[in-house]
Amino acid sequence: MSTVLVARVIDRAGKGLRDAPRDAFMTDVTPANIRGSGFGLRLAFYTTGFVIGPLAAMGLMKLSGDDFRLVFWLAVIPATLAIIVLIFAIKEETPKKFAPRPLGLRRGEPVAFAGSFWWAIAIASVLSLARFSYAFLILKAHSIGIDAAYVPVMLVLMHLVYAAAAYPFGILADHIDRRLQLGIGAIVLIGADVVLATTNEGWMIAVGAGLWGLQMAVTQGLLAASVADTAPVTLRGTAFGIYDLSVGFATFIASTAAGALWMTGGPPLAFGFSGLIAAAAILLLLFQPTSKAVRFSS
Repeated sequence: MSTVLVARVIDRAGKGLRDAPRDAFMTDVTPANIRGSGFGLRLAFYTTGFVIGPLAAMGLMKLSGDDFRLVFWLAVIPATLAIIVLIFAIKEETPKKFAPRPLGLRRGEPVAFAGSFWWAIAIASVLSLARFSYAFLILKAHSIGIDAAYVPVMLVLMHLVYAAAAYPFGILADHIDRRLQLGIGAIVLIGADVVLATTNEGWMIAVGAGLWGLQMAVTQGLLAASVADTAPVTLRGTAFGIYDLSVGFATFIASTAAGALWMTGGPPLAFGFSGLIAAAAILLLLFQPTSKAVRFSS
């Protein structure tokens, strides 16, 4: 048990280390007028891998007689290939005007982030408060008696919708008012919450899971592109670090609160709370100033 916990901590630490530099690199190599498309495409590939990986693991477990050690060793192969690609196929070109800088923020650098950046962080955080852990989708399916073997299908469905819709909505983010698209995403999330809070039918839970994936596709690439647009060129890695920290902390708070609400009032209370927070995100969008820097208008 302790080994599994250590492995999980290392996995999450690795995610924390890689996400900010990855998104900063994406910003550097993606033209400003198609950043929504670029981040949407990245999410589409990333989420497709999230679907293929677990399905492949399930197939390997079945073929190997539940030899989980073999499955984990095989999982090392794509991770190693990613390192090889990173070393030999990706070249970072640092402009000459970028002098090496020490770790940490220097005095005066926090004020370099524009108000539009902090608005993007605020909206991302509020939406994350409305989106707790995917585990609650599994709990909902389990609570109505769906066979344990089929419960993970809900997560697969959610990620399939997410993967299929991420790139189209990334393209859309480059052409319409981004506040409108964020509002649409929040409305879709409210719809998912209503379905998951009220239904006791398996097929309706599948609909709710699909809507959950859809709202992720509508908003996630757009938010990353907005952070990229508002971050100072020399502080893009720091900007995405702030973004990831804010979203991660908000998700932790949301999942903790959802767990308490679930124990108190079951799925209706937990998903109802999510819907209320999503509605608050819509209200926040109404007060967000239009900014050309984040391209909130087409």
